[in-house]
Amino acid sequence: MATKPKKRAVKKPQAAASIVWFEVPADDLERAKKFYGSLFGWKFAQIPTAIDDYWHIDTGGKDASPDGGLMPRMYPQQSITHYVAVPSVTVAMKKVEKLGGAICKPKTAVPGMGYFAICQDTEGNTFALWEMNERAK
Repeated sequence: MATKPKKRAVKKPQAAASIVWFEVPADDLERAKKFYGSLFGWKFAQIPTAIDDYWHIDTGGKDASPDGGLMPRMYPQQSITHYVAVPSVTVAMKKVEKLGGAICKPKTAVPGMGYFAICQDTEGNTFALWEMNERAK
């Protein structure tokens, strides 16, 4: 008697883990604006955030090109941080820790926009997770 072939579980396609934002820390914001503006043609506009003196960076790229932020350096050795889109910051944070990484700043709301967490990989590099959620408070 022939047996029925087993059905394979269909994997849901995973959304691309794209870089969606970046932040550039600077000791001298005016000097950094002049440098990046001259080098890449980026435009800067101050925006209200929880961080004083935060500037939106308009990279001038197409919609798929991420914009970023220019901000005062918060601690020595702070480097550029890339924000990677994930479906759930909470789930991704658990995976970071399971893989041997660390959470530097836990899930934090950006009201009306989403959630982020700052992480460190197993090599000591810092990156951020970003979950889009307009209901974030």
